[in-house]
Amino acid sequence: MSVTIILIIITVGISLYAWQNESLMHKWIFQPYAVQRDNSWYRFITSGFLHADFTHLLFNMFTFYFFGQAVEQTFIYVFGPLTGILLFLLIYLGGIIVSDIPTFLKHRNDPPYRALGASGGVSSVVFSSILFYPTQDICLYGLLCIPGFILGVLYIMYSYFSGKRMGDNINHDAHLYGAVYGFLLSIVLVPRALPLFFEQISNWSLF
Repeated sequence: MSVTIILIIITVGISLYAWQNESLMHKWIFQPYAVQRDNSWYRFITSGFLHADFTHLLFNMFTFYFFGQAVEQTFIYVFGPLTGILLFLLIYLGGIIVSDIPTFLKHRNDPPYRALGASGGVSSVVFSSILFYPTQDICLYGLLCIPGFILGVLYIMYSYFSGKRMGDNINHDAHLYGAVYGFLLSIVLVPRALPLFFEQISNWSLF
């Protein structure tokens, strides 16, 4: 069983349990004010295993299933089973943590603010995949298929400007910084992936 599937099982289990356990949800959710007040730094990681509702959970885990498997196998191929799995975990779990840092800095004096979900980690994995396979089509709802490198640019722009508006209760900053983290860390870990990234794009054609 892949690490991706194990993480999905754990995340689904914890999310389902937390929906029935308000105390756990309150204790594990990312609340920057509580992190600062109580030194509850563990929330940076535990909040990534919680989701607001079934749609939120399904979308994140569905996306993670497809991209996670590809990135996990890529790291295993490059580094071997043990190191590859550890680096894959660094991409995913590190993405959850790092993507919440800007949110913490922005909302640490905002008591009502809360955030949850694996979106930062999922974005990190998606953009790691885009680095390795930039011309592979990513299909939105099975209808509109766009090469990864194009969708990546659109996603970054959307997350950046939506984060500025902050009007839809979605933590767009986590999406943005998770994506940047995953892309840059993958370059650091596999430097030769960057020239291959540009080579694949230069050889890509629309028709």
